[in-house]
Amino acid sequence: MKYPVHFICLFLFSLGTYAQETKQTLDIEQVLQIVREFHPVVRQTTISIEKSQSDILLARSSFDPLLSTYAAKKTFDGVNYYDYISPEISIPTWYGIEITSGLENVSGDRIDLSQTTGKTSYVGITIPLAKNLVIDKRRAFLQQAKIFNTMAQTEQRLLINDLLMDVIDAYWTWVKAYQTFLVISKNVEVNEKRVQLVNQSYVNGERPAIDTVEAITQLQSFQLQQNAAWLSFQNAGLSMSAFLWNTNYEPYLLPNTVIPADTWDNDNFINKFSIVLIDLLNAADLNHPNLQLYNAKLNMLEIDRKLKFQEILPKLDFTYNQLGKGYNLGETITTGPLFENNFQYGVKFAVPILFRKGRGEYRNAKLKIEETKLDLSQKRIQIQVKIKSYYNEFLNNKKQIALQTNQYGNYQQLVRAEETRFFNGESSLFMINSRENKSLESLEKLIELKTKYYKSIYSLQWSAGLLQ
Repeated sequence: MKYPVHFICLFLFSLGTYAQETKQTLDIEQVLQIVREFHPVVRQTTISIEKSQSDILLARSSFDPLLSTYAAKKTFDGVNYYDYISPEISIPTWYGIEITSGLENVSGDRIDLSQTTGKTSYVGITIPLAKNLVIDKRRAFLQQAKIFNTMAQTEQRLLINDLLMDVIDAYWTWVKAYQTFLVISKNVEVNEKRVQLVNQSYVNGERPAIDTVEAITQLQSFQLQQNAAWLSFQNAGLSMSAFLWNTNYEPYLLPNTVIPADTWDNDNFINKFSIVLIDLLNAADLNHPNLQLYNAKLNMLEIDRKLKFQEILPKLDFTYNQLGKGYNLGETITTGPLFENNFQYGVKFAVPILFRKGRGEYRNAKLKIEETKLDLSQKRIQIQVKIKSYYNEFLNNKKQIALQTNQYGNYQQLVRAEETRFFNGESSLFMINSRENKSLESLEKLIELKTKYYKSIYSLQWSAGLLQ
């Protein structure tokens, strides 16, 4: 069940306003939704995602068209050496090809003979034929920026998965403390009535005075346990409050008047979770954030490997410009073949003799990939072992609850039987108290097993990376 934000805000407001007037209940899904919406760690991961999106925008800036202009003029001793102006636009493309177009206006008495006087125009292209043909730094940085964005989202899932598990652990500890307090409080009520009955029996001459001491001692023992249980409940509430924040990202202190929902003993909520081992293993293999982070890292390293491979290729760039007189370039382009007239081209070739730098960097890139693959395999095994371990714990807790429930029922029968014998004059308060203590211990153990059982269900989802 998903709780909308306005419901959560209303809930927190009602806790602060009416906590002293009436009891408020809080179930596990409400707690989880509050954490999802308002915990600062979640907000921080959102900021990381937004920063990675800014990095994508920054990487894309390398493909922005560039408009530039160069202007120069020289006059000396009355002689106009040159007057030069050349606006140009350069358009980089994804495949390493760069398109350029510009205008030139050159005049003067002592200009370079290789330059064309007057007004000219050109459109050209530069193509890498070896190095940087498949990939270059601009393309690599953009691809890696996109992967960083994916990694930021995956890290958010990982942090939320861990954060919610911590919240779940704190919640069920809080529930256990409260249920233990309720059980002991009920025993206190029973023993208060028993003290009254024993005192009345003593006044009537039916019981010796020592029985009143026995009854009061048992009552005091339960009262001490009641105080300790209330302290545990208070401290558990404080621990859970560490995860509760309001809409202004301010910490919220849970009042003692807020108690767990009375449906805590209903395990119907497990129907929304996958508790089939093979399904959990498959889901973890496909979607666990830790594994996805390793896969993203491998993608990053593969891009780096391709980029490093370019360093062992020779640099061979071809540049061609179609030239035109005046500023009407269209007329010039249609006058004939590209390499017949009005053109300029160049070829640039460079190659290191030994390729030591390129070979070293490429080898390191391959070794990093191999190392990461080994880490990925190890992490996958660790996750599978963790899922199987929690699954075994889940099954064992389920069996233990059935056994403990039967044991508690037997202890209850013994207590009732001992009370019957007591009122028939066949037993003593000591035996009743002994039976009652064992029954209480059994019930406390049952509460502990149930909370462990619920935790193990959530732990299964956490170990598979499914808590979101």
